[in-house]
Amino acid sequence: MASLITLAARRAPVRLGRAVSSVSSQVRNFASTPLDHDQKELQSLARTFADNEFAPKMQEWDENQHFPADVLRKGAELGFGGLYTREDVGGSGLGRLETSIIFEALSTGCVSTTAYISIHNMCAWMIDSYGSEEQRQKYLPKLTSMEHFASYCLTEPGAGSDAAGLSTTAVKKGSHYVLNGSKAFISGGGSSDVYVIMARTGGSGPKGISCFIVEKGFKGLSFGKKENKLGWNSQETRAVIMEDCEVPVENLVGGEGQGFSIAMKGLNGGRVNIGSCSLGAAQASLEAALEHVKVRKQFNQPLAHFQNTQFKLADMATSLLSSRLMIRQAATMLDQNHPSVASYCAMAKLHATDECFKICDDSLQLHGGYGYLKDYKVNVYLRDSRVHRILEGTNEVMRMVASRALLAE
Repeated sequence: MASLITLAARRAPVRLGRAVSSVSSQVRNFASTPLDHDQKELQSLARTFADNEFAPKMQEWDENQHFPADVLRKGAELGFGGLYTREDVGGSGLGRLETSIIFEALSTGCVSTTAYISIHNMCAWMIDSYGSEEQRQKYLPKLTSMEHFASYCLTEPGAGSDAAGLSTTAVKKGSHYVLNGSKAFISGGGSSDVYVIMARTGGSGPKGISCFIVEKGFKGLSFGKKENKLGWNSQETRAVIMEDCEVPVENLVGGEGQGFSIAMKGLNGGRVNIGSCSLGAAQASLEAALEHVKVRKQFNQPLAHFQNTQFKLADMATSLLSSRLMIRQAATMLDQNHPSVASYCAMAKLHATDECFKICDDSLQLHGGYGYLKDYKVNVYLRDSRVHRILEGTNEVMRMVASRALLAE
C-alpha cells in the first residue's frame, strides 16, 4: 500500500488540485468511517480524481457512448490499472478492501467507467495469480499502465447464469489451441487488446473448462455489432467471436480444466467490485438529493423541511451504510481467503446492488420532474447501476449461492 500512497502524496496536489463540492463534509465523511489513515488517503486520491476527471464528463461520455481511454490512462498513472496486481509488474499491490474503497470513490464520478476499470483489474489479477511467469511479464506491465486494455469473456448466448454449460471449444492442434464459439455482452469488446476467455477443452461440466489469453489481432478473432444499452455507455459492449481462432499453447492460463475455478474465484472478487461501484452511485445520488432538497422550494419552504423528505433521506443513508458494511466485510474476507467467502460475497453483492439502485431511484424521486431530465446526473447513476443486479451473477443466482451455503451439511 505504501507505494500508491507515496505516489498519491507526490502527484495529487500537482495533477489533481482540490476537489470542490457544495456537499457538506459530514456527508462525504459518511463514506470514510471507520477507515484508517492510509485508507482515507487512498479514498481521497480516488475521490479527487473522480471529481476532476470523471464527473465533469460523465454525461457527455454517456450521451456520446465514448470510451475515455485517455482518462483511463491518467488513472493508471496513479495505480488504478492494477490495484491488486503485484508490484513487480507495475501493480499497486493493494488488498481487496482498499480496492473496494477506491472503486466506490471513483464511481461517484462515473459508474460505467469505473465498472470497466474493475473488469480490467479482474483480468489482470487472473493473469497475475494463475498465469506463468512468462505470461505475467509479457502482459501485465502493459495492462497495469493501461497501455493495453483487457476484457473478461465467460458469458455466452446460451450460457449466462449456467456458466458451466458454456459451449465455446478449444482443441489442441500442435503448437496452438483452436477456439470456436462466441461470447456475449463483453464489456470492452472490440476496444480491449487482451481477452481472458473461458473455453471447453474437456468434457461437459465445470471440470472441462480452461482459461486462455487471446490477443486482439489473433487469426479467427472478430467482434459483433456495438450494443445499444440502457446504461454503461462509456464502455463498448460487443459479442466476441472465435472462428478457428488460433491461440498459442503458451497462452493457456494454469492447466487444462482449471478455468472454471479461476472464473469463480474471479467472480467472488468481481461481485465485491461491482457492489463497490453501486456504493459510489448511491453515495453520489444521496449527495445530489441533499443538495437539491435544500434549495428546491414548495409551499414556501425547502423540501428539506418536510418530515417525509427527512425520513426518506434517513432511510437512504441507512441502506447505504448497511450496504457499505457488507461489501467491506466481504472484501476483508477475500483478503483473508475465508472459507465462507463465496456466500458472503454473494450476499453482499445482492444486498448492495439492490439497495443502492433503490437509493438512486429515491434520489430521482426527490428531484421530481428535474430528476427525469438528462440535464441532471442522477438519471445516469440510476441507469448505470441497474445492470449491477444482473452481471457478475444475477441477484437470483446470488440467492442460490447464499441458500446453498445455509443448507449445506
